[in-house]
Amino acid sequence: MNVREKLSRFLSSAKRVLVIARKPTWQEFQAMAKVTGIGILIVAVLAYIVFIVFAFSGF
Repeated sequence: MNVREKLSRFLSSAKRVLVIARKPTWQEFQAMAKVTGIGILIVAVLAYIVFIVFAFSGF
């Protein structure tokens, strides 16, 4: 399979995704934003805890 065939296959797959995709409703957008925000907050809290542990443990 050469580069041209791979590119053609990728473009047809990308086109298929764009045809199926739709704009989310406001409720779907709000739900995704909440989940993303909670995930970022959890990662930040865990990173801060790890920072504090290493800061005071002497490593």
